[in-house]
Amino acid sequence: MNASSRWAKLRQTEAANGLLMISPTALYAILMLAAPLGTIVLYSFLTDGYLEIIRDFTLANYIEAWTNELYRSVMIRSLAVAMVVTLVTVLLAFPIAYFVSFYVAPSKKSLWLFLITIPFWTSYLIRVFLWKVILGYNGVVNSGLLGLGLIDEPLTFILYNVNSVVITLAHAYAPFAILPIFVALEKIDRSLLEAGQDLGESKFMTFRRVTLPLAMPGVIASVLIVFIPTIGDYVTPQLVGGPEGRMVANLIQLQYLKLDNYPLGSAIAVSAMGIVTLVSLIFIGLNRRYLKGPK
Repeated sequence: MNASSRWAKLRQTEAANGLLMISPTALYAILMLAAPLGTIVLYSFLTDGYLEIIRDFTLANYIEAWTNELYRSVMIRSLAVAMVVTLVTVLLAFPIAYFVSFYVAPSKKSLWLFLITIPFWTSYLIRVFLWKVILGYNGVVNSGLLGLGLIDEPLTFILYNVNSVVITLAHAYAPFAILPIFVALEKIDRSLLEAGQDLGESKFMTFRRVTLPLAMPGVIASVLIVFIPTIGDYVTPQLVGGPEGRMVANLIQLQYLKLDNYPLGSAIAVSAMGIVTLVSLIFIGLNRRYLKGPK
């Protein structure tokens, strides 16, 4: 069999047809995602020569990123903020998703989901600006509390610090957390809950032993969906964070665009991606455990 006939036979297989179908998407992913990431990783091992990039392999950028107190504190702050935002968002999202799944009539669930997605109708940037107005020195919160006589002077701890970043990010990513949990709750067979109550379990114990474990894949998915973009968010800490609320994305932007130190900025970016990858793998492992169920 010559090469042309073998190639013609190969093109007729399902595997070849599948490769042909995904090849444009794969090529796009390689050019737009893998290539830039590879470039960043490569730059992180080079040396900054101030006016040029010195192509000498070095680990000095990673050493500086993890030993410099400022850089290390910003990365730790970013990780802490992402964890707090994820925790707050999921804790607020679960009751909403539970209410829509178990207490809203099936004919009205679509309406509730539609209402949940309303924040997506406006730009993310506009939503962040709205929180800046709400939490500002003369904003809605301070004006209302002053008008009611509950405070004597405007609150300063709710803007231009970590608190305002957490509040804004929790609101921005709430719909992302609600929807996966809702889907997981909808998949639960209601007969399992009825069986638990028939066996004498209280509603609370049925929730703890049946509903919550079965909903955990949705909870873990929500954690990943919120945590991954939150730790690298740039706009929110830039607009409402102030000096105390700067996160790793702002630090990377500073190295790239202000200090023109591409190698160090790349090392910080790769370090942040490493942290996100490690946390994601942990939660993916937990998700597989819940999907397998108890042994």
